[in-house]
Amino acid sequence: MLDIADELNRWAEEGRDFAVATVVSVGGSAPRGPGAALAVDGGGTAIGSVSGGCVEGAVYDLCVQALQDGRTVLERFGYSDEDAFAVGLTCGGVIEVLVTPVRADAAERPVYAAALAAASRGEAAAVARVARGPAELLGRVLLVRPDGSSGSSGSSASSGSSGSSGAATPYAGGPGVSHEGSLGGRPELDRTAAAEARALLAAGRTGTLELSEDGARCPGGVTLLVESSVPPPRMIVFGAVDFATALVRVGRFLGYHVTVCDARPVFATRVRFPDADEIVVDWPHRYLRRTVTDDRTVLCVLTHDAKFDVPLLEAALRMPVAFVGAMGSRRTHEDRERRLREVGLSERELARLRSPIGLDLGARTPEETALSIAAEIVAAREGGTGAPLTGSRTPIHRDGGGRGTGAVGVREAA
Repeated sequence: MLDIADELNRWAEEGRDFAVATVVSVGGSAPRGPGAALAVDGGGTAIGSVSGGCVEGAVYDLCVQALQDGRTVLERFGYSDEDAFAVGLTCGGVIEVLVTPVRADAAERPVYAAALAAASRGEAAAVARVARGPAELLGRVLLVRPDGSSGSSGSSASSGSSGSSGAATPYAGGPGVSHEGSLGGRPELDRTAAAEARALLAAGRTGTLELSEDGARCPGGVTLLVESSVPPPRMIVFGAVDFATALVRVGRFLGYHVTVCDARPVFATRVRFPDADEIVVDWPHRYLRRTVTDDRTVLCVLTHDAKFDVPLLEAALRMPVAFVGAMGSRRTHEDRERRLREVGLSERELARLRSPIGLDLGARTPEETALSIAAEIVAAREGGTGAPLTGSRTPIHRDGGGRGTGAVGVREAA
């Protein structure tokens, strides 16, 4: 549900009735994971997707029915060999979908509205809903925040501010557990569910958990779907060059909060980078040391200049970020490695380098090169091989993948 929070938040603000279908669990080869959602408003407008097209029609009808009768249902879709025309996943997978009506006059409406507003603002929040259990609890919702707050913490990102370090702060769980709403059972169930949801939120994960009706941490009658919404991961592009313009667009498309940093104010401008979330005029290594990063952060070094590259990479290769890439010719790369050894980087640290960065697409233009770099970032994050799927036996959809592997790369310039 939170993956379509922006549009659902607008619907909630406009007072629309709507029903939302959310993937609870998947098995086998399923195109969308838990948390993927399709929603239908009272006028029949649909947004989102739960299956990439296989069962959208049937799920749409379930949403319409939920709006009519006000009932929450859990539906299972799979592939039927016996009936080729049955509604199901032709890929052979199985998904369970929770369909919940969210009417304007429903008691849970304020909780849904608060959750959607928080997610649309890019704030950390988790929503726990009863997917299985006693009929009177189905669809009941709990909103969990990480820091004991009960409302908006305000916008965290400054867009286009030269010399600023005010990018969206990555989520880090605090000691407090705040929750809004109720699952409708005993208070112990709410307290345990809030604590467990907060743990998933701290990890940035969406999934299910099993609790007993009395709140004990063991299977016993209640299955919760917990959706986590965390601030987007950061992509920091160092070097305000033409390749950076294309990479910024691709980074935004992939859902990153993109910062462009360059020490030269004549190049680091909003006119040159209209799609960047933030533009910073500063020496790259100095900015990297003072800004906030985490294990989801992607660093792309496009400066092509040793006086920028070496101090920046000296710092970057020692940070627990998700991916570091640097452009340059093979000669530049060899010289850069020599300089990095001279400043004290170990072979283990240098061994993190992927050289050249990007998948071999035959890229030449800035746009093609940006696509090549982005493809390797995704492959490293998800544990992909980068090889064509045609003729391969590797899984098409992976669980967990290689997130946070700290891969580092260097790309040869075209």
